[in-house]
Amino acid sequence: MKISKIIDLKPNLGEGPIWDSESNTLWWIDSQDGRVFNHEQDGSNLKVWDVREKIGSMALYADGKSALVALQTGLYKYNLETDQATLLVDPEPEFEHNRLNDGKVDQRGRFVFGSMDTLEETPSGRLYSYEEGKGLTVLDEGIICSNGPCWSPDGSIFYFADTWTGDIWAYDYDLETGQVSNRRVFATVDQSDGGACDGMTVDADGFVWQAHVYGGKINRYDPDGKLERQIEMPVLKVTCPVFGGPDYDRMFVTSMARPPLPRFPEDGHERGALFVIDDLGVQGFETPRFGKEI
Repeated sequence: MKISKIIDLKPNLGEGPIWDSESNTLWWIDSQDGRVFNHEQDGSNLKVWDVREKIGSMALYADGKSALVALQTGLYKYNLETDQATLLVDPEPEFEHNRLNDGKVDQRGRFVFGSMDTLEETPSGRLYSYEEGKGLTVLDEGIICSNGPCWSPDGSIFYFADTWTGDIWAYDYDLETGQVSNRRVFATVDQSDGGACDGMTVDADGFVWQAHVYGGKINRYDPDGKLERQIEMPVLKVTCPVFGGPDYDRMFVTSMARPPLPRFPEDGHERGALFVIDDLGVQGFETPRFGKEI
């Protein structure tokens, strides 16, 4: 196993990596500064967009010309060619201290995302699904900080975490309707080192990989929720892993340069860098574009 630094843009809050198999490039965001990045797997051919608001997550539209972006004030369609954003829905106009956070696309092309309390104290967040032509659906509520949405390889299990509960949840997921049911604790994250659950991804064998933010680790859980391995990272504030590369055998990991609140720890000089882990001996699988089934 080898951990390498690919690119160091010092994002305040690097997040949401997506490997796009159609362009063979990596997309990710600076959540606090409202920037979207795209580049080759080695960091070359960098492109940057300023979406002018805090951004929790994004997905590419099927045509690749626009992105679905979860911004501070709602869910938008953002034209990557014209730099224009069109509001689709504002899920929470009544919660002034909330913002939209982590999200991903399921195998039917729906965008599943959550919201969070920006002080990370009040359970005012919700879990949503957004589908073209059908709009917004509330899937769950009572969440402080939504994180880590991802699915088992067959799409039948949905994983999700409220960061500060210490638990990763599993739900039964109906791919035909996009509904969730039977929420249960999949794994309990060890928070004794001050770390917590951030972004997650699943490999082709059904193992769940979790970024242990503030604890500087990537954790891998087997399908029964047992901790199978830990990878020590060069920085404490790792935020999200994703499998990518043409064979989905490289793990890209984002990190943050600046903690969002004073109570969170500082970090070393590589804080905020984008890392890649090679020679893990496992593979991931494709992330769909929004509105496109796989």
